[in-house]
Amino acid sequence: MKIFHKYIFPGLYGLLVYFTIRLLVDSWSGNEFWRRPAATNIIEISCSILMGYLCLWAYNRLFSRFDKQYAPSFSYRRVFRELLYVFLVNTLIQNTLMVPMAAVTDNGLQVFDVIDINIVTLLYSFIYYGIKRSNTFLQAYISNQLQLEKITNDQLQTELKFLKAQYHPHFLFNALNTIYFQMDTDVKGAKKTVEKFSELLRYQLYDQQQMVSIRSEINYLQHFIDLQQVRSSARLQLQVDIDKSFNGEQVYPLLFLPLVENAFKYAGGKFRISIQMKKQDDSIYFCVENSMPVPFAALREGGIGLENLQRRLALLYPGKHVFTTGIQEDTFCAALKLTLS
Repeated sequence: MKIFHKYIFPGLYGLLVYFTIRLLVDSWSGNEFWRRPAATNIIEISCSILMGYLCLWAYNRLFSRFDKQYAPSFSYRRVFRELLYVFLVNTLIQNTLMVPMAAVTDNGLQVFDVIDINIVTLLYSFIYYGIKRSNTFLQAYISNQLQLEKITNDQLQTELKFLKAQYHPHFLFNALNTIYFQMDTDVKGAKKTVEKFSELLRYQLYDQQQMVSIRSEINYLQHFIDLQQVRSSARLQLQVDIDKSFNGEQVYPLLFLPLVENAFKYAGGKFRISIQMKKQDDSIYFCVENSMPVPFAALREGGIGLENLQRRLALLYPGKHVFTTGIQEDTFCAALKLTLS
């Protein structure tokens, strides 16, 4: 196939150009080129074949130069520059070779000869350019898209790592604060709290695979709830309702915890907290409610948990999550629905 493209196709290209020009000229003048002297036709055909080899050789050298200069990229500016060079090369070759040939055949050089030679050859040059460069530009486009996706993925991974690093100090501060106050009144209980705290850290430090079992996440939440109950007032009314039908579902870790943490942090008034997780077809529905001690605006001051959660959901579950917050009378409600499929 390479031999055909290199040694045979340029000659066929020149013949195609020649017969197209002859068709236009003879249609306009009424001549029949096959009735002319054979020597005249041989001269024109030979010049046309030579023109084919010169043009395609020049175009391919030109394309190789652009590939080295711009590879592997695609831009409209590059296409415009390549077409401009094709135009210049074609004009130079036709007016150096084909136009003088027309001047010594038939009845000499006519205006329409110059027009036909330049327009027809330019048309075929642009067609050749489009066919020849389409695969190159397709590969460049695919390469650009893959590179863009890689850059985007790297940015997302970097941002997720930042969000996780941002969240861990937030969690550590709250947990250590709990243990600090407990040690003033119950050292033995503080030791048990440290054990629970170590279980939480172990989950965060060692279970960092991309996705985790929903049962692992539920166990983690239960440890956290037990830890928070230690520092909570005896007035706390806690209700936890977790569906037992979960079986092997996979989720990204640490998405439910910020809602639970927020509830314990801001619970006041009647000190009620309700935590509910249930399975809905191919989705997980998680809802946390807590009674409010202060206006909603004050609840939002200084907290990074919910903002962090919203950003992680946008990165990990684009188009597959519904996260809502709101106030119903004296209760703050936060609900998260994740679509798993």
